Amino acid sequence: MTTYKLIALDMDGTLLNDRQEVSPQNQEWISRAMEAGLTVILSTGRGFDSASPYAEQLKLEGPMITVNGGEVWAKPNLLHKRTELSWTYVKRLRELALQHEEPWYWAYSTYGVFNKEQWIDPAEAYDQHHWLKFGYYTENDEIRAELLAEARSWGAFEITNSSPTNLELNPLGISKASGLEEVCGLLGIAMSEVVAVGDSLNDIAAIRAAGLGVAMGNAQEEVKQAADFVTLTNEENGVAEVIKRCLKLS
Repeated sequence: MTTYKLIALDMDGTLLNDRQEVSPQNQEWISRAMEAGLTVILSTGRGFDSASPYAEQLKLEGPMITVNGGEVWAKPNLLHKRTELSWTYVKRLRELALQHEEPWYWAYSTYGVFNKEQWIDPAEAYDQHHWLKFGYYTENDEIRAELLAEARSWGAFEITNSSPTNLELNPLGISKASGLEEVCGLLGIAMSEVVAVGDSLNDIAAIRAAGLGVAMGNAQEEVKQAADFVTLTNEENGVAEVIKRCLKLS
C-alpha cells in the first residue's frame, strides 16, 4: 500500500464550506494529519493574499500553490516559482470580453486583481503589469462556449474553470499538477505519494497526476469521472472524510 506524504487541498467548494469557512471537523483532521507527519498544502485558484489567511488559520507553514499553479510558494511569503501570462494575451482576452459586452471578466496580476468594474489605470498599460491568470464569468452558455472556442483556438492557454459558469486561463502547461510537481521537488517526494482533492475543472490535472485523486461530492461530473473516488460534499466535511478513510488516522 502506498504511504501518502502530502495532501493537496483545493479551497472553494472543497476545504471551505459555502460560507467560506473551514469547518471545525476539517480543521481537526488536518491537524491530526500533520501530527501524523503528513504535509498539508493549499492548492487553489486564488491569489496568495486571499489564500494565506486560511493557511495561517490552519497553521500550514509549508508550500502553497496559488493562481492554479501560476505561483508556487516554498513556504508562506517565500516565492519559489512564478509563471506569467503575457500581457499581449491579457489585452486580447479583455478585447474578446468587450466584444461580447455581457460577460464579467477579471485578471490576476502581482499588483492585485482587476475586473470589469475596476480595470487597470491607464486602461491600456498592460505591459506595466506582471499578469498571472485571466477569467470570464457568464451564465449564458452560448456566449461562454464562444469565448472558450476562440481562446482555445489561440493554443496558448490551460483553460479550466472553478465553477460551471466561468472560464479560467493560465499559460499553457501551468496547472495545479505542474504546481504539485514543483512542490514534490521541493519536498523530495514522488507524485505517487500525493493525495489531491478538488471539485472543479482546475483540479482535474492534479487529481489525475496524484497518487490518489479525490473528487468532492459536490464536484462537477467530469471531475468525479477523473477521480479515484468521490468523498462527501464540502458541506459534509468531505476533506475530513478523506483523511479519516484514506489515511486511516481514526
